[in-house]
Amino acid sequence: MQAFDYSEAFSRNLGILDEDQQQTLRESTVCIAGMGGVGGDYLVTLARSGVGRFRVADFDAFELANFNRQYGATMETIGRPKVEVMAEIARQINPEIELESYPDGLTEGNLDEFLRDADLVIDGIDLFAPDWHRRLISAAQARNIPAIAAVPVGFGAGMVGFNAAGMSFDEYFAWNPDAADERKVLQLALGFAPAGYHLGYIQPESVDLKNHRGPSSIVGCKACAAIIGAQAIQAILHPSELKAAPWYTHFDLKLMKFKHSRLRWGNKGPLQRLKAQIASHRLL
Repeated sequence: MQAFDYSEAFSRNLGILDEDQQQTLRESTVCIAGMGGVGGDYLVTLARSGVGRFRVADFDAFELANFNRQYGATMETIGRPKVEVMAEIARQINPEIELESYPDGLTEGNLDEFLRDADLVIDGIDLFAPDWHRRLISAAQARNIPAIAAVPVGFGAGMVGFNAAGMSFDEYFAWNPDAADERKVLQLALGFAPAGYHLGYIQPESVDLKNHRGPSSIVGCKACAAIIGAQAIQAILHPSELKAAPWYTHFDLKLMKFKHSRLRWGNKGPLQRLKAQIASHRLL
């Protein structure tokens, strides 16, 4: 068997990155919360980019319903912890990788340790766990760690970045901590994908916010992985260039539409409030 050599394994990155940038990625620590539909792909994308250190968190195990979109879901992995499976895949890509797993997921007791000395935080948490999006991103902002997140929407993705200089999570999403979970999920969806491209073809009856159900596509998950992979590398190499909230990016590969813009008032803007009313009427 051929011996692993980092320089040769990631040599094709050179020309897009220079040698110093590749070494920076090798020495960087990226924390990814969630190893499911998007998080597993984030790990593989950044492992293949040459990032050398990870912390990954997820309490869940693979099941048959994950097969349409999740990187690690196969007949051989049903019932196995997602962090365990994805750690094995990452180490098969780079045997020298330093990877810490959090098989209980994120908790109040391990959040500080999870974020310790991180260069970047990536939120890959299930959309239907809204309060943990807030905890993770707010904790990263408080520690001056850039954080990025994307959600798959139909055949596309919506992405938002956060740093200490930009809008807070609460400001951008117009967060009401006392709201019901389904309304929080709605606020997240509106903030990540304000252009609403997907609304023209997603069937409303397939969405059940109260019971945490909605349609998903491998195309949307791959779209998230592509944009998060690119933004992660940029955030590590050029953190001051991260366009944080109220900037957002939303694109749809079915309709071939793209928008990168500022949501000036976040979800508090009049148009976003109108969208929230319409969405609440249709989905709640």
